[in-house]
Amino acid sequence: MMKKKSISASKASLVLFLCQMISALDVPLDSKLLEELSQPPTITQQSPKDYIVDPRENIVIQCEAKGKPPPSFSWTRNGTHFDIDKDAQVTMKPNSGTLVINIMNGGKAEAYEGVYQCTARNERGAAISNNIVIRPSRSPLWTKEKLEPNHVREGDSLVLHCRPPVGLPPPIIFWMDNAFQRLPQSERVSQGLNGDLYFSNVQPEDTREDYICYARFNHTQTIQQKQPISVKVFSTKPVTERQPILLTPTGSTSTKVELRGNVLLLECIAAGLPTPVIRWIKEGGELPVNRTFFENFKKTLKIIDVSEADSGNYKCIARNMLGSVHHVISVTVKAAPYWITAPRNLVLSPGEDGTLICRANGNPKPNISWFANGVPIAIAPEDPSRKVDGDTIIFSHVQERSSAVYQCNASNEYGYLLSNAFVNVLAEPPRVLTPANKLYQVIADSPALLDCAYFGSPKPEIEWFKGVKGSILRGNEYVFHDNGTLEIPVAQKDSTGTYTCVARNELGKVQNEVRLEVKDPTMIIKQPEYKVIQRYGQVSFECIIRHDSTLLPTVIWLKDNDELPDDERFLVGKDNLTIMNVTDKDDGTYTCIVNTTLDSVSASAVLTVVAAPPTPAIIYARPNPPFDLELTGQLERSVELSWIPGDENNSPIRHFVIEYEDGLHEPGVWHYQTEVPGTQTTVQLKLSPYVNYSFRVIAVNEIGRSQPSEPSEQYLTKSANPDENPSNVQGIGSEPDNLVITWESLKGFQSNGPGLQYKVSWRQKDVDDEWTSVIVANVSKYIVSGTPTFVPYEIKVQALNDLGYAPEPSEVIGHSGEDLPMVAPGNVQVHVINSTLAKVHWDPVPLKTVRGHLQGYKVYYWKVQSLSRRSRRHIEKKILTFRGNKTFGMLPGLEPYSSYKLNVRVVNGKGEGPASPDKVFKTPEGVPSSPSFLKITNPTLDSLTLEWGSPTHPNGVLTSYILKFQPINNTHELGPLVEIRIPANESSLILKNLNYSTRYKFYFNAQTSVGSGSQITEEAVTIMDEAGILRPAVGAGKGYSEILFATSPVMHTVRPTFYKVQPLYPRIRNVTTAAAETYANISWEYEGPDHANFYVEYGVAGSKEDWKKEIVNGSRSFFVLKGLTPGTAYKVRVGAEGLSGFRSSEDVFETGPAMASRQIDIATQGWFIGLMCAVALLILILLIVCFIRRNKGGKYPVKEKEDAHADPEIQPMKEDDGTFGEYRSLESDAEDHKPLKKGSRTPSDRTVKKEDSDDSLVDYGEGVNGQFNEDGSFIGQYSGKKEKEPAEGNESSEAPSPVNAMNSFV
Repeated sequence: MMKKKSISASKASLVLFLCQMISALDVPLDSKLLEELSQPPTITQQSPKDYIVDPRENIVIQCEAKGKPPPSFSWTRNGTHFDIDKDAQVTMKPNSGTLVINIMNGGKAEAYEGVYQCTARNERGAAISNNIVIRPSRSPLWTKEKLEPNHVREGDSLVLHCRPPVGLPPPIIFWMDNAFQRLPQSERVSQGLNGDLYFSNVQPEDTREDYICYARFNHTQTIQQKQPISVKVFSTKPVTERQPILLTPTGSTSTKVELRGNVLLLECIAAGLPTPVIRWIKEGGELPVNRTFFENFKKTLKIIDVSEADSGNYKCIARNMLGSVHHVISVTVKAAPYWITAPRNLVLSPGEDGTLICRANGNPKPNISWFANGVPIAIAPEDPSRKVDGDTIIFSHVQERSSAVYQCNASNEYGYLLSNAFVNVLAEPPRVLTPANKLYQVIADSPALLDCAYFGSPKPEIEWFKGVKGSILRGNEYVFHDNGTLEIPVAQKDSTGTYTCVARNELGKVQNEVRLEVKDPTMIIKQPEYKVIQRYGQVSFECIIRHDSTLLPTVIWLKDNDELPDDERFLVGKDNLTIMNVTDKDDGTYTCIVNTTLDSVSASAVLTVVAAPPTPAIIYARPNPPFDLELTGQLERSVELSWIPGDENNSPIRHFVIEYEDGLHEPGVWHYQTEVPGTQTTVQLKLSPYVNYSFRVIAVNEIGRSQPSEPSEQYLTKSANPDENPSNVQGIGSEPDNLVITWESLKGFQSNGPGLQYKVSWRQKDVDDEWTSVIVANVSKYIVSGTPTFVPYEIKVQALNDLGYAPEPSEVIGHSGEDLPMVAPGNVQVHVINSTLAKVHWDPVPLKTVRGHLQGYKVYYWKVQSLSRRSRRHIEKKILTFRGNKTFGMLPGLEPYSSYKLNVRVVNGKGEGPASPDKVFKTPEGVPSSPSFLKITNPTLDSLTLEWGSPTHPNGVLTSYILKFQPINNTHELGPLVEIRIPANESSLILKNLNYSTRYKFYFNAQTSVGSGSQITEEAVTIMDEAGILRPAVGAGKGYSEILFATSPVMHTVRPTFYKVQPLYPRIRNVTTAAAETYANISWEYEGPDHANFYVEYGVAGSKEDWKKEIVNGSRSFFVLKGLTPGTAYKVRVGAEGLSGFRSSEDVFETGPAMASRQIDIATQGWFIGLMCAVALLILILLIVCFIRRNKGGKYPVKEKEDAHADPEIQPMKEDDGTFGEYRSLESDAEDHKPLKKGSRTPSDRTVKKEDSDDSLVDYGEGVNGQFNEDGSFIGQYSGKKEKEPAEGNESSEAPSPVNAMNSFV
């Protein structure tokens, strides 16, 4: 009867294919045996079935296999033999079947599309791989199309179609605007599974010209952009509400087929006003728990790992207050083939039987087909031992020629499975794998297991004998295991001896001997006993053992099942444990454990500690000082000191401290010499030459130190050469032509004799030169003059006295003096990262030109002018220092929309080198600051007049102002919010048709093309209706009159529902940081109730420490964190007090390695003051001349002069230029508040004429089809002009294309 066992595969590095099979033979995991056995090929690694490759890289098709002998490899392509020798681009790796197709050296990936299959073959059979379909990835360009603007009525639905190019694999779709910001999505606006953008109902804020669909092709790492789509929403009053209708899918029913194990995605997107809410149900059942997820604001139903049980009807219901609509999706789950029982390898002996079983399931039911060595079994060579019965192959009376590799293919219309399984017929004589004469040791009365690991084919029979000529072992006292092991259930002393294992089959016989030794058990013949001991007493536990003489025992003591305390009071002897000076904490259970290599025994006892009887009080004190000090055995470098201890005063002396006095060099000063244990009263002391010694001794116990003893007699040691040389020798030049050599002088007793001097030697390093030496007095510095600038020197300083020199000193390296660097850094480049941050690069200067120790580089940078005002101001230079040989640095804290200059200088220990040529760079626009003021004047019954000043820091070209306002009633409830967009050149506005005697709250902010700035708020009240005309009042639960004031196309209102001021959607957003070396400027935007008290929390990023909290004074929207650590990443968030713990999301920043310092203000320089005085004098002279001519009746034709010689810098621009036309100075705050001239108003469609720096994605490549990589580099060549000319007409201004910013959203 055959016996099948699963062979473990744990020894992966040595175990071959036999470890993974189900076999009629039990094959031991012996590496030497497995390497000797023949084996058919087995595929170990192959490429995936559907293999999409990068057309720009070499194609590698994997095929690895193992076998004995090693297999050879061949390939087919599209069903026919693929001769790789005829294609110079194709190579096969050595000892492998892996193909490498060389695309990077001229090959075309498209030429190698097809279906590939690998065959691994040796003399015992052939294994085949899956069909590997090779397809190069594709990222085609977007087809050009002319997109008309979408004009949509407010409240209607809208679908913006993406229709991306068909790629391989399909692209990932996302929608962004011109500024590369993700378009916000909600229940009202969302992206469908097909990439289209759906609007359930459009609102006026949906009006924009930059709805852009992007397609990201991951395989080629490219992103393509569709032309911007324009949407213009026009309002009609009133807006009609609509019940839901489905935008997708259409109709009332649809069908969906999904494969088993995949993710099922069902989608319903509805139109309607108000926005419908989507709900999903499964008819006649429940949605599966733990596998169901809702995405895209519940518009998408996602079920993971679907099975046939998930088939059925799924209904989506879209509902709003006007009605509902539903759609039923009939889902059918099909299944590609999957294994029930995959065929397993068979290892048989000649004449044995076996089966290969291949069972798979799927929907529809898969077809099973068999192959032998890669050939359909119907046309394969016949084998009389083989019979195919559907999904089973039956083998009877196999022979060695029956070895082969069989393939089972299970396929249906959704896929296939292919599995290789070999039949290996082996005829092997018996082998015993257990080492000969192996020794087994056991304890008497315990089981003994004697191994006899074997192998053979056919399976050998095993017999055991005791002794060389003993009889075969039989009977109930032995157990014979199938793996050859002999078990003696109860081994006795007489079981000791030699045992012989014999394995035989029809091909041979083999035997092996092993030895068994039975040992006496270990016993505790005297166990520890229960003890009760008084506190501060002594206790002992005994543990006497008996063991086999050939075993070495170890004894371990435990207290309460843990190690003994690390306390010198616990003394472990050979047969006992003794505890001295017992305390209450010694109470517990003590266990003695005896271990040998074969067994272990233990015994325990309990110790109880009780209180001791009262004893008289003992007085403890410091010891008395030692006395009777005596010096003996005087030698040149040593002496023996002895003394008599004083009274220890009931506290044992722990140690003695010996001190010495040098009466020759430092009389009256005592120094520590050494210390000895309290049991020692003599010590041998090491001495130095030329010191007049006297000694004293101090005793120390647990209470403290004694008074010093009386000094010993004096002992003057003889003089000698110095033993050591000065330390801390340095060579640093103070001038470009000198070298200052310094050192730390020897102390008095280190001189070892009179006449201490120093020999100072130096020579230039790496120059074949002799040492120059000079002997100086007992000083610590020597200056060498006339040296070259900043060259290395070898230096040494040697001590000497009247008796001779110290040992040869070690050499140190120093440098002569530094001079200023000679050259400036070159190739200075500036990369502007954002409106407040730039990165500067430069080439390092040659080290030879530094002429000193390179300390770093300094970047000088200053603002030249603001691009929005075209005015200059006092130059205030800033300096950033970058330590070491850095070649780049970050410039933080820049002002947006400004022109800057910078230069770079190298720094050494002497100072700064020359500056590089000034580099000009410009920062892009940012969001403006709040308007400088907002005044509300001229209140009437139904109108208010608003006046404002432009932002102090526009940070760009203002595009408009946004005014929002709403009424407030007596209970501080807010009415409907009204929003008005005002042209940027206006400075006042009259609001009419307001309610009488009503308080209004106004929110006002400015906008640039980047976005909105911070807002300023004010409140005002219309005056009382003196005529007493009754009008609707504003109160809790009351609505406003139907028409509060006349609206315009740029106004819209929300529903007039009142709500309290306090919970007005408070939020803190756009937390930004600008970090320097030790501080960071934190700023944020806040929306919510006024007078909020802010705080800033911060901590080290990744740390679990508590947040540190800083309170912000007032209601400012910025704060400076100080005292930060340079080069450290921090996390930060902003919160508001009293808003239920409301706070912002976290932001992370890193402090910089450099510290910014300010240059002296130019206004304080003498030459600048003199220049200003000269200009003032010239203006005074001109005024006098004008005054004289006026008195004479003449006219000074200023207007004609200006018209004839107009400065283009201050001329108003034409209206169709779309730019501001008034010159404004940064020096005058008064001019900052002047309104812009009406002639400079921005065009009504809010477009701005392009500047040279306003590049968009459409300006490069093939129109809108410009491709670019994820790292921001373009794939194609620039097709535009090298220098772009100003655009004509009202083209829309598009943002630059920072691709990295866009990739962060994908």
